[in-house]
Amino acid sequence: MNGRRPFEERVFARFDAIDARLNGVDARFDAVDARLQRLEVRADDTNSRLEKLEIRSYDTKPIWEQALKEIVDTRRDLSKRFGRIEAVVFETRADLRDVEDRLEKDVEERLIKLERKPNQ
Repeated sequence: MNGRRPFEERVFARFDAIDARLNGVDARFDAVDARLQRLEVRADDTNSRLEKLEIRSYDTKPIWEQALKEIVDTRRDLSKRFGRIEAVVFETRADLRDVEDRLEKDVEERLIKLERKPNQ
């Protein structure tokens, strides 16, 4: 013994030290577990929000598809109408050229007649 503690005391002291360390490790595991539980709650909340957003996107998807279809149909209809308008414009230009030609010919004929009258 020689001023030292007895063997049993030393063993119990070691057991107490081990027990204290295990309690510390256990407390840290409890803290980690609590953090993981909070993360799980947040993940569940996030999943719930994502599901709601997906449901909304499914709800609005047919609306957007219909809107896109109507836009495409309107574009085609406008393209057809512009084609018709363009054809009318070309036809009007051709008619205008014909009128101009006839008018010019008529004016020339009248001028020729006017020039002949004084000579006669």
